[in-house]
Amino acid sequence: MHKIEIQTVPFTGQKPGTSGLRKKVTEFQQTHYLENFVQAIFNAIGPTQGETLIIGGDGRYYNSKAIQIIIKMAAANGFAKLLIGQDGILSTPAASCLIRKYKTFGGVILSASHNPGGPTEDFGIKFNGDNGGPATESVTDKIYSQTLKLNHYFTLDRQDINLSELGTHKILDTEVEVIDPVTDYADMMMGIFDFDKIKSLLERDDFKLSIDAMHAVNGPYATEIIEHRLGACKGSVINAIPLTDFGGGHPDPNLVHAHELVSLINEDQSMNFAAAFDGDGDRNLLLGHNFYINPCDSLAVITANAHLIPGYASGISGVARSMPTSRAVDRVASVMNIHCYETPTGWKFFGNLLDAKKITFCGEESFGTGSSHIREKDGLWAVLFWLNLIAEKSSQDSNTSVKKIVEEHWRQFGRDYFTRHDYESIDSSNAQNMFSELKEKLNELEGRKFNGLNVISADNFQYCDPVDGSVTKDQGVRIFLENDSRIVYRLSGTGTAGATLRLYIDQYDDNPDMEDNDPQKVLSKLIIAADEIAGIREFTGRKSPDVIT
Repeated sequence: MHKIEIQTVPFTGQKPGTSGLRKKVTEFQQTHYLENFVQAIFNAIGPTQGETLIIGGDGRYYNSKAIQIIIKMAAANGFAKLLIGQDGILSTPAASCLIRKYKTFGGVILSASHNPGGPTEDFGIKFNGDNGGPATESVTDKIYSQTLKLNHYFTLDRQDINLSELGTHKILDTEVEVIDPVTDYADMMMGIFDFDKIKSLLERDDFKLSIDAMHAVNGPYATEIIEHRLGACKGSVINAIPLTDFGGGHPDPNLVHAHELVSLINEDQSMNFAAAFDGDGDRNLLLGHNFYINPCDSLAVITANAHLIPGYASGISGVARSMPTSRAVDRVASVMNIHCYETPTGWKFFGNLLDAKKITFCGEESFGTGSSHIREKDGLWAVLFWLNLIAEKSSQDSNTSVKKIVEEHWRQFGRDYFTRHDYESIDSSNAQNMFSELKEKLNELEGRKFNGLNVISADNFQYCDPVDGSVTKDQGVRIFLENDSRIVYRLSGTGTAGATLRLYIDQYDDNPDMEDNDPQKVLSKLIIAADEIAGIREFTGRKSPDVIT
């Protein structure tokens, strides 16, 4: 066994997006492709000699093969120790937990998040820094720069190691430890939430729940915590075994792709609560019986009720949301007299705020919610927060339900009706042309009417980080209209084919009708206005979005 230097040439298109590099599996399988990107990471973050690295992924197709490649390259690049989840499994929240707990140099996480998996589907890789959060823009820029000039990488000539058994291996001077991927994370959750109170809730004859792991990485985590530690009956966690193709499903926890769970809770009169997670376990879908908890509202309710949860009873420092997320949490922050930050989309933008202790909670409308316990969004954490909240309120009112909690929140703070329309895999040039024209006419929109609605102002969102002063531009077009309403247009960076147009619409109502729970109806005039302003049908050729949430 010895270190080998392999000659290579740069690949085009290896620029990391908001969550690392995502491409089709077949692209990653090209000779030298993955190796080039991994070496670019090591070059950008180096020197790596003597450091400890976390490695793991969501179990999708190519996960195991990629980890073996990374192990050999990490050893050849001088890492002193590697901590790897058993069978290569490690949720993104758990990876962040491990990086922080063991104070490692960082971690390489293999996932394409909510994208589908399989031999012809998607794969992804990203680096998280020593704070446990996604690499900052300065680091991803360095990685990309390295990919453009790379001419060699380092690896080892040796056999793969057994990742199915816990234990330690020695590769050159590198110690490789295969660890239980669940225990440290589960222990952390027990330190935040009142497990005894949640357990009492789950033991009630009149409380029933279903947790859908979508054959993705959170299956083992949810089974250990929900069924084993909290005592929910066996089978409460469904689709719990991680599969390389996620069982042929799409591991995106929204009302479309989690339709099995939605039907289950709506048709079963005895079911009180349901949740689903995405491929790598950082996103969440939360449901009550015939009631959907919008992620924007979830963040607002969590913020308003933080004092009821043991881990946050001493108070919170502030909150943050991504720009497209509705302004529901802003209204809570105003009442609580804490600061609310508006950031670009991408969890890395919350990292500086969390590290500087400016915020305790943060969230995105794309089914991501989290707190200062780690530096990633955390699907299972969100579920446990809601279960703890339901348990706490049920001790005062036995008729407490998810719907009742949210409606009480709306009565106190008002309601921000919200929807997101996704137009997936549209022609990239058409999408770029639409945005170019939209940006060019921003200064002309103020005072104009679209579908009878007056435009108050319009801009292209940019963010100045209050911690380090860095400026991030061109983060989405915002149109502010009368009646405290807003339209946002963005091109997503999480897909692997074509472009994805995301349209976000929200409108505030300080006296909402509790019987009218259909945002599509309430926002119908704004939806038409959004098409008129940007020419969505004209540029995309689509009469309707692919996904509505």
